[in-house]
Amino acid sequence: DRARTAQQRWAGLPVAERRAVIRRFRELLLDQEQDILDLVQAESGKARLSAFEEFADVVLTANYYERNTERYLGPRRRKGAAPVLTRTTEYRVPKGVVGVISPWNYPLTLAVSDALPALLAGNGIVLKPDSQTPFTALLMLKLLREAGLPADLFQIVTGPGADIGPALIARVDFLMFTGSSQTGKAVARQCGERLIGFSAELGGKNPMLVLADADVAKAASGAVHACFSNSGQLCVSIERIYVHADVYDSFLAAFTAQVKGIRMGPGPDWDFGMGSLISAAQVERVDRHVQDAVAKGAQILTGGRRRPDLGPLFYEPTVLAGVTPDMLLAREETFGPVVAVYRAADDDEAVALANDSDFGLNGSVWSARHGEEVARRLLTGTVNVNEGYAATWASHDAPIGGMKDSGAGRRHGREGILKYTESQTI
Repeated sequence: DRARTAQQRWAGLPVAERRAVIRRFRELLLDQEQDILDLVQAESGKARLSAFEEFADVVLTANYYERNTERYLGPRRRKGAAPVLTRTTEYRVPKGVVGVISPWNYPLTLAVSDALPALLAGNGIVLKPDSQTPFTALLMLKLLREAGLPADLFQIVTGPGADIGPALIARVDFLMFTGSSQTGKAVARQCGERLIGFSAELGGKNPMLVLADADVAKAASGAVHACFSNSGQLCVSIERIYVHADVYDSFLAAFTAQVKGIRMGPGPDWDFGMGSLISAAQVERVDRHVQDAVAKGAQILTGGRRRPDLGPLFYEPTVLAGVTPDMLLAREETFGPVVAVYRAADDDEAVALANDSDFGLNGSVWSARHGEEVARRLLTGTVNVNEGYAATWASHDAPIGGMKDSGAGRRHGREGILKYTESQTI
C-alpha cells in the first residue's frame, strides 16, 4: 500500500528527475566499491573477481538505462486509421508496483539491476531477496535512498520465500523472478491466475561446443572462466562441453591442466580464482551429482573432493568424462563447480547433443570460421562465440533470457524496460 502511494507521485515526475536519482546512485556505488565487494563476499563466499563482475554489471546497467530511458519511453507516433483525419500516438504507462524475487548466487546485481529499469519506467518496487543473502540488497536500498529515491517507493521484505513469495505475487502488478525452473513454474501459475505479467530467468544446463577449427588454447582458457566463475553457481555458466573428435585430446589436456591450477581460498585476495559455495545444502547437491556419476562409471579427471581445509563450504573445480544419460549430472542442473566433457564426431552431433535438453538459457561456440553459423542452430536464448557467457551478459543493449524451461521474457535492452510498462494507444 505504501509503495502504491509513492508510485503515483513518482510516476508523475519528469523522466529527467528519475534519471537524476539513478545517476547519483551510480556515483555512490563507485564511491563505495570496496565496502560493497567486501559485503558481497561475506554473504556469498564468492571470489573477489566474481564479486567485482557483479559490481561492474550494476554500474553498467545503471548507466545504460539512465542514458536510454527517455528514448524507450517517449511517445511514438503510429500510422492512424485515416491520414490527416486521425493522429495516433502510443504512450508507455508504468505497471504500478513491481515485485522482484532475487536469488542468492548474485545478491548484488540480481537484487537491483532488474529494479533500476522498473524504477525509471515509473514503477514502485517490493523486493524479496533470498534469505541467505539479504544484507547486500539492504545496502543497495540504503544507497538508492541516499541518492534521493522516495523512502516508500522501493521496499524490501526479508524472510522465507515459501511464505513471502505467494503473498507478494498476490498483490503486485508485475513480477520479476530469478531462480529455479521448478519454482518458476509455480510462480507462473500464480501470476496466470491473476492475469499479471511476469518475467523469469530460470535454470540452465548450458553447453559449450569446441569445433575442429577452434583455437584449442583459447578455448581451454575460456572454458575455465565459463565453468568455474562464481564457483559454478551461475545460471549461464557452462556445465557440458562437446568437443570435436579431432581436437578432443588436445583440448582435454589443456583444459584439465588449467583447472588443476585454479587457486581456491576465502577473502579479498584477487589471486584466488574460486571461492566457496553458498551453503552446506549446495555442497551436498554438487557432491551427490559427482558421486552418482562415478558410481555409474564416469571418470574424474580432476577435482571431485570437498576441501574442509579451506573452509566448510569449499569444493574443488571438477572435470568428468564418460558421463552417460542415466547420471544425474547429465541432465539436471548441478549449479556448482562441475563440468562434463564429451567427444563429438562432428558439428552436427555436437549441436544435436547440445539441444537435447529441457533447458535453453546460454550456449558457447568456439570456432575460427563457423562460430556464428553453428550458434544460430542452438536452442538457447544467448550464444557466445569464442567466449563463455560474459559477452552476451555484458551487451546491455541486447535482450537476454531463456528458451524452453529456462525462462520467459527478457532482461536488458529495450525489452528490459518496456516489460515494466503497458502500452496505451490514443
